[in-house]
Parts: sequence; structure tokens; C-alpha cells
Amino acid sequence: MSTTQTPPVLAAELAQAWADIQRYHPELPDLAAPESLIGESSSACGHELSFERLLHEAVHGIAAARGVRDTSRAGRYHNRRFLAIAEELGLDHPEEPHPSSGFSLVTLNPEAKRRYRPTIERLQRALKAHTVATSADTSRTFRGPAARHGSSGGGVRVKAVCDCGRNVRVVPSVLAQAPIVCGGCGKPFRIPEVMGAA
Repeated sequence: MSTTQTPPVLAAELAQAWADIQRYHPELPDLAAPESLIGESSSACGHELSFERLLHEAVHGIAAARGVRDTSRAGRYHNRRFLAIAEELGLDHPEEPHPSSGFSLVTLNPEAKRRYRPTIERLQRALKAHTVATSADTSRTFRGPAARHGSSGGGVRVKAVCDCGRNVRVVPSVLAQAPIVCGGCGKPFRIPEVMGAA
């Protein structure tokens, strides 16, 4: 299982990129499980994994820290409060809101691209290496959209827990690809109720 080394490397790069965002925005909470973002895409939250997507997730983190309700419709619709925080972090939405997802499809503005250029380049290298490693092993190839907000295709998130009681929402197929390890206790997250185990 030599390919299992790739997800922790990518997770470490995601954690470092998150820490780089925290340098400019100290109120941003820590990222509990960067591994949960690997292999996941979302039509409501910026599609495939990238620095832009990570910054989008940071907007949600700051909104949560401030107690701001930044979405509605089960997390699909991103409102003007989301957009206001997104603009603070260097994300723009130049058009009118989308009827179903609101201001979710934000993009990096030129200043943010300059500020985070080394971070973006480092993360892109890690993502490219991860894609090469996982596409070479078809048993570990990522499946299409993870449907973070409950779309069809088996990508609905479920709660996974670790021994210290922390939990994350994760698509089961993502968890099956490689363990997601808790930063608090060092134990892997697991789905508590295993239905139909062989």
C-alpha cells in the first residue's frame, strides 16, 4: 500500500495552506480534518479541490466563528453575508447571484492571487502529484462529485467519529480510500454504524 502515503502528504499541504490563510485572518478556526476535502467536489462550494476552494471553505469557517448564518437551503444558497466575508478574504463574485446557489461561485481577486502565490503553487504541485498517484491505482481513483449537499449518486456525507469524540461529515467512499486521522487523538475516524458488513 505505498500509495497510502499520498493522502497524508496532500493533507499536510492543505493544512499548511489553511495556516497561511490564518496568518492573514487569525479568527479562522483550525481545520479539523483536511483529509475530508480530498477527493470531494461540490457544485455549491466551488467544484474541485483547489486553493480557491480552500479559501471558500475558510469563508464558511470565519462565518461560523462569528456566528453568521452565511447559507440557507441546506447549505446550497450562499447569501450576501457569505459574500461580504468572501470579499474580506480576497474572493469576488462579479455577477448577480445564481438562483439556486447564490454567491457560491466566487473567484480569487488579483490581490489574493499575489498574496497567496507561493501557497497556491505549492498546493497545485501537491494536487497534481496526488492526481498522478491515484490515477495510476484504479482501486483508489476518485469517483465524480461527492455531492456535499445531498445530490444523487451516493455522495451524501455521513458522520464519522474518532476515539476522543470528535466527528466529521464525510462521504463513505472517501473514507474507504484511506484513513482520515484525527489531529486531536491521532486515531482514525470511523463510521459508527456499519450496515451490511461482509
